[in-house]
Amino acid sequence: MQEKKIKFAIIGQGHIGRRHAAMVMGHDESELVAVVDPIKELADEQGKLNGVKAFYSIDDLIASGIEVDVMNICTPNGLHASLAIKALEARANVVIEKPMGLTRQECEDVIFKSLQVSRQVFIVKQNRYTPTSAWLKEVISGGKLGKINMVQLNCYWNRDDRYYKKGGWKGKLDLDGGVLFTQFSHFIDIMYWLFGDIKNVQTRTTNFNHKHNTEFDDSGIISFEFVNGGIGSLNFSTSLWDQNMESSIAVIGENGAVKVAGQYMDTVEYVHIKDYTMPQLPPSAPPNDYGDYKGSAANHHFVIQNVIDVLMNRAVISTNALEGLKVVEIIERMNGKKME
Repeated sequence: MQEKKIKFAIIGQGHIGRRHAAMVMGHDESELVAVVDPIKELADEQGKLNGVKAFYSIDDLIASGIEVDVMNICTPNGLHASLAIKALEARANVVIEKPMGLTRQECEDVIFKSLQVSRQVFIVKQNRYTPTSAWLKEVISGGKLGKINMVQLNCYWNRDDRYYKKGGWKGKLDLDGGVLFTQFSHFIDIMYWLFGDIKNVQTRTTNFNHKHNTEFDDSGIISFEFVNGGIGSLNFSTSLWDQNMESSIAVIGENGAVKVAGQYMDTVEYVHIKDYTMPQLPPSAPPNDYGDYKGSAANHHFVIQNVIDVLMNRAVISTNALEGLKVVEIIERMNGKKME
């Protein structure tokens, strides 16, 4: 007898929401039952495309009585936490696109609600599934580099008027949150996943190219110490002309050094470790292509697979709510001093 399929509803029908829908539709153990978007034309279009009911608010979906096991929150960042709480109150599990929220308090509220109603919260951190990230985790966790002395994270991307379109939510502080939340939180998450929490954060930021279309700075230099030992830095910018340049992480330890680079931290550029032979890594997934710009690796199928496995009692959550909260809290501390 065929086991019951996991029923998903996708909240938000932008690029990421449509990607989630495709992953759900493509899995034989999941079923898409509804799409939601406040833009009626967009909701109707995606509902018709996927052969499911379209709604124009999460409240309308909940009021409909349609059975939903999981609601995927794929809306502007500033709405993630409040919509997740509504979904949890309706006794649905939730998948929340990064970031989990824009403040630590928002994330704590989501976690508290999930504990009240005994439902699961999954945070989308698809870059952890990239072969280079998995390899780094194995190297660091296995102690191959010995004591970690220094880590440098560089994120240099392009986001121009093709991205910050007039009338949209991107660039608005209350809905977007800034480049560390929207563009670079995946890479901050990888750093946290590998090396743990940070302290003694010093930040300087400025706005080179986006004074006319964002309410926050586009570039910065951040230095800090790791609680587990060693020093680190993050240099970031979305002011590059025309296209993304790189997302890279360099790690210097007592027994060697490694650097993973490329536009999306998907290429091992340097490895020299005492008594270590580099394995052959599988190829990385291509970046998500949004037409005028590109984003991080297209690994959402791993996320949906984990949701299904957890709800089928076959696995544990790969990225839990506490980790999602911690990355938001780190970014809150990183969003510090503006350059004069």
